[in-house]
Amino acid sequence: MKLKPDWFLLGMIAATALAWAWPAPGASGGWMHPALVTKCGVALIFFLHGVALSFGAMRAGALNWRLHLLVQTCTFLLFPLIGLALNVALDGRVSPDLKLGLFYLCALPSTVSSSVAMTAAARGNVAGAVFNATLSSMIGIFLTPLWVTVVMKSTGQSVPLGPVIFDLLRWLVLPLAIGQALHPWLGAWAGRNKRGIGLADRATILLLVYTSFCDSFQQGIWTGHGSGQVVLVAFVCAALFALVMMLTASAARAFAFSREDRLAAIFCGSKKTLASGVPMAKLIFGAHPGLGLILLPIMIYHPLQLIVCGVLAQRWGRQVAPSVSP
Repeated sequence: MKLKPDWFLLGMIAATALAWAWPAPGASGGWMHPALVTKCGVALIFFLHGVALSFGAMRAGALNWRLHLLVQTCTFLLFPLIGLALNVALDGRVSPDLKLGLFYLCALPSTVSSSVAMTAAARGNVAGAVFNATLSSMIGIFLTPLWVTVVMKSTGQSVPLGPVIFDLLRWLVLPLAIGQALHPWLGAWAGRNKRGIGLADRATILLLVYTSFCDSFQQGIWTGHGSGQVVLVAFVCAALFALVMMLTASAARAFAFSREDRLAAIFCGSKKTLASGVPMAKLIFGAHPGLGLILLPIMIYHPLQLIVCGVLAQRWGRQVAPSVSP
């Protein structure tokens, strides 16, 4: 299968390079006013998600409770438990911010669009994927900051959960709810303009990536973090992805899932969202100077999951016999 270059992945590299070369505008106190830009950008992203979200598609897959239980358990229990183990195993080998970033990756919800797209390409249970991916995003608004707060408190760092949840409700949930309330009027428009909405969504994320790295570069957080640590984190991300995919597939077979449900479980249960991860990080960690390091693992994991799952989805989608197991 020929893989086309993804402008968004190239954009993340460019945004990071720009933050290294010209950090002042997006750093705290810069003329871009990053605190305000961040919150407005987060609100815009989730408003657009709400406008485009069809609860009709969710209802079609809502009754398959065994599939939902497996996917959400993998996303919010299996992943974080592995993340806790990684924190212990990597103690002293990588910086505290990179360790926190690996755990943050593990605590994030699943992706929405790519999970559904991969499941559809592989001819899996699309309705189940839509329901689980969307449900994961909703649950993650509360469970992700809760997991992060528990881990940060265990290391002696203080993160007040109340203000974080309030910010998430104000800048994530409220715009999402407003967008969903306007779906009956704007849903058809969103359907006709998926490409434009996707471009706006990704461009906003790239802006948030830029501002996330500006403080890190301006304050010299990357000094002393050699390429060896980055390579180690990349290896850990690859191993984490392979392990969770294997465990999810094994659990789906043990529960005698149909081929369609197995595919939905694998694609939804192994993915982590960059689209929600960057905005949530900006709200959870605020002006944390090491935010660039915290975001690095999800920025490595994101293209990895897209490439591997894209190849698998194409291969499984070409299988004619449904008895062939993924």
